[in-house]
Amino acid sequence: MTGLPDTLAAAPESERSAQQKFVCPACGGEAQWHPGKQALLCAYCGTESPYQIEDAGGEILEHDLVAALKAVPQSARGLQQARRQVRCQHCQAISFFSAEQQGRRCDFCGSTALLPFDEGLDVIRPQSLLPFKVAEPDARNRLRQWYGSRFWAPNALKHRALTDTLQGVYLPYWTFDAHGAAHYTAEAGTFYRDSQNKQQVRWRPVSGQVAHRFDDTLVCGSRGVHPALMRAIEPFPTTSELQAYDASYLSGWTVERYALDLAGAAQQGRERMLQGLRQLCAQDIAADTHRNLQLDARFDEQTFKHVLLPVWLVSYQYGAKTFQAVVNGYSGQVAGEYPKSWVKIALAVLLGLVLLAVFASLEQ
Repeated sequence: MTGLPDTLAAAPESERSAQQKFVCPACGGEAQWHPGKQALLCAYCGTESPYQIEDAGGEILEHDLVAALKAVPQSARGLQQARRQVRCQHCQAISFFSAEQQGRRCDFCGSTALLPFDEGLDVIRPQSLLPFKVAEPDARNRLRQWYGSRFWAPNALKHRALTDTLQGVYLPYWTFDAHGAAHYTAEAGTFYRDSQNKQQVRWRPVSGQVAHRFDDTLVCGSRGVHPALMRAIEPFPTTSELQAYDASYLSGWTVERYALDLAGAAQQGRERMLQGLRQLCAQDIAADTHRNLQLDARFDEQTFKHVLLPVWLVSYQYGAKTFQAVVNGYSGQVAGEYPKSWVKIALAVLLGLVLLAVFASLEQ
């Protein structure tokens, strides 16, 4: 195999329709995808327009990773959407904005330093996406509850309208499948008590084999959202709920272009699969403990997908630092960063010292 399957090389009809606006049948205004109603909703008159997703041939396909790394045809590159592409000069995130989104800030860091950016030929089109399921009001409530439960945050933070900067964005993800197998060697340890009743370890050499089928190992290709936050709100149900790419899902939403390319993402995916095999090897060792675990691993039948996943994002500045909070646009899982109150920390330390002093005096 020297290239990608025809299903990836050929642009579906729904991608060509992305160059069109979705018109409200009542007033002629632009209709946008509403996650709560799972329909197109006119922002001007409120008319709801159920959109029929055309079956473009059906199933979500996995694509051969080795073939893709060798050569991705030009026909499989570029999003082919009527959107302008800009790069933030502060956080370097590359976003696709609709033609009507003028003079806005970066959704990821709030900077206004946005410059036009040429797409080039290195963008592999997503073939599927996970539509927003969590509506904006629900996302705001979840964020307010999350902020309210942060004990160490400054009191002023809880009263600020941080959710005013809430943005819905589709983030680029890579998913990787592979059949992994590994032969391992290690030293297994068994605890025992010596003649003085001290715990000791008796070591012995062990070896074995493990195998596992990895399905949709996720690697985020975003530069705009902090990686630790994305890991905290995973997983996304990419094995069961993905929809074939259709332009209507993106109507009214910002789409981030991937900053981590296929080669770099494949390396990260392999490292995560290798870590998974290492954990399986450790579980396979029948002992109290182990050391010097060595693996000889291989991966076969490697495939990948490029998908878009939904996230609600708040980016705000407190003092001199920028913080982010995110909501999984499908499951509602929340993760975030927040400043710590030095006053609360100082009081806690002072209280700890007082308690230590009291206990010391009681012992005396």
